Amino acid sequence: MKFITVRDLRLNPGQVWKAARKEKDLVITANGRPVAILTGVTEDTLEEELEVIQRARALRALDTLHRDSVKKGTHRLTDEEIQREIDSARKGKKV
Repeated sequence: MKFITVRDLRLNPGQVWKAARKEKDLVITANGRPVAILTGVTEDTLEEELEVIQRARALRALDTLHRDSVKKGTHRLTDEEIQREIDSARKGKKV
């Protein structure tokens, strides 16, 4: 994967677009830190690429939720405890 600075993008956009077609994915950096990923697409692949990105983000969010539940111990709640939490939240009260 190739890294491109924000400055390169601003000063040489044509070269960046060529690199995007060639490399498929470019990491855009600012002050040496990654800030964005530039992914080459075509009219034919745009919707599929967006769907893949959205699916990856959803999986990452689910993984984060799972890790947080393990840290808090809530992954061991029984069905009844979960239902009490739901009922309490619906009533606007904390259990």
